[in-house]
Amino acid sequence: MISAEPVIYVLIFVAVLALVQGAYLVIFGKSISMDGKVNRRLDMLDKGGNREQVLDQLRKEMTQHMKSQSIPIYSLLAEKAQKANIAYTPVQIVMLMVVISAAAFGLLTVFTGAALPIRIVMAIVFGIGGVYVWISRLANKRMSLLSEQLPEAVELMVRSLRVGHPFSSAIAIVAKEVPDPLGTEMGMISDEAAYGRDMGETLKAMAERLDNQDLRFLAVAVTIQQTSGGNLAEILDGLAKVIRARFRLFRRVAAITAEAKWSGNLLSAFPFIALFGINVVKPDYFDEVMETSLFIPAALVVLAFLILNLVVMRALVDIKV
Repeated sequence: MISAEPVIYVLIFVAVLALVQGAYLVIFGKSISMDGKVNRRLDMLDKGGNREQVLDQLRKEMTQHMKSQSIPIYSLLAEKAQKANIAYTPVQIVMLMVVISAAAFGLLTVFTGAALPIRIVMAIVFGIGGVYVWISRLANKRMSLLSEQLPEAVELMVRSLRVGHPFSSAIAIVAKEVPDPLGTEMGMISDEAAYGRDMGETLKAMAERLDNQDLRFLAVAVTIQQTSGGNLAEILDGLAKVIRARFRLFRRVAAITAEAKWSGNLLSAFPFIALFGINVVKPDYFDEVMETSLFIPAALVVLAFLILNLVVMRALVDIKV
């Protein structure tokens, strides 16, 4: 007899991810999805928002997550939530985990015959794991897109400086012309500079918040020019070439290591795929050995080896550039 429960577990987890993403878009609108040509800051201003109020709201969204690392469980994803610039507050994210866990428990109760402790554990795993996977995907997508936009943004600054604009105006032009995520980030830099904050300090704070090395280069270049003088357009032109070369190198390394990464992922996932397949085809396959005293210690040893395999595979393909 073929068991359908493993398939149901997978479908429930997929439903959890779809529910989280759908709720996010319904609450905050499509402007938060980074798919529009107009960045979110300009969209908020076009809707009648005051410049100072928009800056306060965006600044709160972009710094709230790392300030809430003391919240239990939330500390696991605070850094990724900040990089993803999740508009949910930390408390709302924790509440979302609770709601998703409750929904998953209801689905497990309706569609499976698992025991109550198993349903509770699986519901908690789905609630926390689903939100974590969703935030991680958004963070990776946002940081990848920001790194891709940065060389063109710096080149736009160079062109603005060469026609006579001051650096603050060059930043404002980037904020208007570049879509999210970099457009809104540069818009905040422009607004904060307009209210009197030092430009180099603002750029450095953004680079540290996003943990982006290329942005650190930009902040250092601007700071050095402010203190020592020099042709900022030429400095940024050289920086744009360096950033673009680094980006090409990262892409090349990613292409070279892609096969090894997929091989590692397949080898790491294969035991779980095999276990899933066996449980679907023959649900009682492990019934006899589960009753022995060595089953749990053996399962823990296998789990330890799988974790070690993941660490080793990640280390082999994690090439520092």
